[in-house]
Amino acid sequence: MPSSPSRRAVLATGTALGGALVAGTATAAVGATAPSPSTTAHAPATVHAPADSWRTVLDDADLLWRKLPKTWYEGPYLGNGRLGSGIYAEPGAQSNAIRFNVQHSEVQDHRPEFGSLFGLARLPIGHFTLEPVGTITGVEWWMRLRTAELEGTVTTTEGTLKLRALVHSSSDVLAVEVTPDAGEQGFGWVFHPAEAISPRAAFKPLPEGYTGNPPAVVERHGEVTAAVQPLLAGGQHATAWRDHARGDVRTLYVTVTHSHPRTTARDRALRTVRTASALPYALLARPHRAWWDRFYRKSFLSLPDARLQRFYWIQLYKTASAARRDAPVMATSGPWLEPTPWPNTWWNLNVQLEYWLIHGSNHLELDAVTRALSEFRDQLSREVSAPYRADSAGIPRTTDPQLVNGAAVAEGGYGVGIPGRDEPTPEVGNLTWALHNVWLSYRHTMDRSILRDTLFPLLRKAVNYYLHFLTPGADGKLHLPATFSPEYGVNAPDCNYDLMLLRWGCRTLVESARELGVRDPLTARWQEVLARLAPYPVDGDGFMIGAGVPFAKSHRHYSHMLAVYPLYEITGATAGERTLIEKSLAHWVGFEGALQGYTFTGAASMSALLGKGEDALKYLGELMGRFIQANTMYKESGPVIETPLSAAQSLHDMVCQSWGDVIRVFPALPAAWQDLTVHDFRTQGAFLLSAVREAGRTRWLRLTSEAGAPCVVRHGIEGRVEIRDRRGRPLRHTEVAPGTVRIELRKGESALITARGDRPDLTIRPVASDGDTPRWGLPA
Repeated sequence: MPSSPSRRAVLATGTALGGALVAGTATAAVGATAPSPSTTAHAPATVHAPADSWRTVLDDADLLWRKLPKTWYEGPYLGNGRLGSGIYAEPGAQSNAIRFNVQHSEVQDHRPEFGSLFGLARLPIGHFTLEPVGTITGVEWWMRLRTAELEGTVTTTEGTLKLRALVHSSSDVLAVEVTPDAGEQGFGWVFHPAEAISPRAAFKPLPEGYTGNPPAVVERHGEVTAAVQPLLAGGQHATAWRDHARGDVRTLYVTVTHSHPRTTARDRALRTVRTASALPYALLARPHRAWWDRFYRKSFLSLPDARLQRFYWIQLYKTASAARRDAPVMATSGPWLEPTPWPNTWWNLNVQLEYWLIHGSNHLELDAVTRALSEFRDQLSREVSAPYRADSAGIPRTTDPQLVNGAAVAEGGYGVGIPGRDEPTPEVGNLTWALHNVWLSYRHTMDRSILRDTLFPLLRKAVNYYLHFLTPGADGKLHLPATFSPEYGVNAPDCNYDLMLLRWGCRTLVESARELGVRDPLTARWQEVLARLAPYPVDGDGFMIGAGVPFAKSHRHYSHMLAVYPLYEITGATAGERTLIEKSLAHWVGFEGALQGYTFTGAASMSALLGKGEDALKYLGELMGRFIQANTMYKESGPVIETPLSAAQSLHDMVCQSWGDVIRVFPALPAAWQDLTVHDFRTQGAFLLSAVREAGRTRWLRLTSEAGAPCVVRHGIEGRVEIRDRRGRPLRHTEVAPGTVRIELRKGESALITARGDRPDLTIRPVASDGDTPRWGLPA
């Protein structure tokens, strides 16, 4: 195994290409020079993106229920990053009602002495039941992605209830409008407060001294009702609602608020419901629908696999329903809290996977990770052991929204361990991995404030924690004592999870200091680590867990392969690297037993790295067939949402990759995807990519630069190409390798690449489907 991963070579190559940049024509040989672009007028190169393209793909992706869903894994879901509602049949053999769960991502307990999973856990709030007059005999429901609304009918033995519902995009309000016919005029709504206790209590023994909070108190305040939940630690959360009739139409308005340590939640909830209920549903929905229209129009993807295309757009809907920049970082089940052993935020894989898709899909407005790590940075130093707090930081496996893990209690949370010690578990790389997400946000926007104010200072502390424990060995290399590779179950020295993150962290610090013009006194130390860090342990089967610990059992996590994905430190640039990746991947997925859904999303993305589109599609097929539920949710021992969201990122990796300062267009498409359209796909370097593939070949692509970063693109267009600006004028560029060009593109400028002499239609349209396939939901 070479000691210097290929990313260094890739970056060096990019630098060399930049130094060799000369003006060239589209027909020039590699490195050849040519005259400056002509000033002669040309036809404009304008991309047209009609609104009906989005309408077509979104309406096609609507979920349909012709059978009453029985669980969260089957039913519709609404949300806005804070307030969430999952809708399905009220459990129980004798039940004749429909449940609208009401949960909120800010509602938590505040007793750190019982750890993050009990004392700081998210708390269940309750649910409403829609109780018809007659016995339910059928439903037809549509979850309309375009407007983020549920609409449809409930049929009973006495009549029909027509309903539509939304969780407002910018206000914590659930609105459910019901229009009954004559036989169902007497339907009712009932609120059922939940016991305010950690959901983990149903799965694990309670810590000594831990009890649930007191029962909620239901109060009437004129036309508004409130269920006020007092907390033993002080504060409260409140659910307020009003069932408002306008003629034969009744609308339920619901909100949830939380306050700690003050008891202000009730009054805020009452005000919110009074304000919202003054508006009929149609007026309330107008700004909500406008928000969702703006959201979707930020990017576009269409592919011929109808089921996967629908799945992709549902994941965008799901992400925007579960995330906002100023909302808590997504917990394991997003805002839709259900019975779960994991009622908080998980940082050794879940968070990272939940947010990857926001970059390519051009939705940085959902980036709560960068915001939270910056806002609560002081807590990250408090989470490491006292001797290291002055210059180090870490993030526990589990935290609340303020990144607090709380006391170390049995089954109550997992703190930051100390390398070389067995207890607490020495899982120490999670902050560095989380900061990779921050780095991705920086690279996709080139926003120097992210680099300067958040990434660099926090990564410096995360790497410092490692530096305390590095020791030289007899081989002259720097080694780590035993640490823990999530979630293999065995501590190992020179653990690949940590070596890979440490190498990426030191390299990123060196590059960031150079970019920021910072003369950091630790630069020499980071460079020493890069030069002397122990090589990644490998054996005949590929990457090991660590020194002396082979990968020898079924394991769902790819923590031992992070250098391949998502760090792209080892990319298969050499034959030896490619063989190592292929061997490691085959060995990992070859162990059945403990594999889970995200095993296959990771395998799909690694296959895409190698350009193996057929394999990537095969792994996504395994995921869809074995793990994804009827409504595209996912479960293990409890509900978790990271896996479907990471599958959307795997699709991104098949469509475009931009690691190593090169934008690769359509790098890993299966043969069946003869046609494909992507628009305003965000890449590293802050470029927006639009591209169209027709009949198995790339017809055109356009790149728009938001930051003026170096632009190197592997376009995939056969033969000679033309590169023009938005006015149709030739752009200066160099062909640096066959099929790869470097373009002189300033901030705000665009480049259109086509085959020489080709003038394709530059309209963004959906591609034709490969055939009829059932909708997601319960359509049968």
